[in-house]
Amino acid sequence: MFARTDPTPPHVMPSHVPGKLPIFDRFANYTGAWVSRGWFFALCVLIVVVWLPTIWVLPTIDTWQLVINTATTIITFLLVALLQNTQSRSDKATQHKLNAIAAALAELMGEFEDQRPQLRGHRAELVAAIGLEHRETSST
Repeated sequence: MFARTDPTPPHVMPSHVPGKLPIFDRFANYTGAWVSRGWFFALCVLIVVVWLPTIWVLPTIDTWQLVINTATTIITFLLVALLQNTQSRSDKATQHKLNAIAAALAELMGEFEDQRPQLRGHRAELVAAIGLEHRETSST
């Protein structure tokens, strides 16, 4: 293998990932799959269609608007939290896969450094890229 000189955590290999997700992550996965279907959109449209005629039942237009605003705000707030959980885990898994591929490729390049000295510089760049997500910033 190769020596790591930076303090970032080592890459995660698939064999190091636990087999079972915690209950919140399973719930987030299920919810993400559920809300991405067409019938969830149809349910949202149905909620609006059922809400529309309540203008004649509710005492003021402000109350009428408050009902839909409150309901949609709560639903949106909860869905954003759940879907962000799913997206973050997906991004992290993708990054771990890329790091594992880079590590394997760097190791393979190390095998051929004696025959092709120009690989040494490329290998050093590849090794430096592993874990880069822990060192880079959003400012350019």
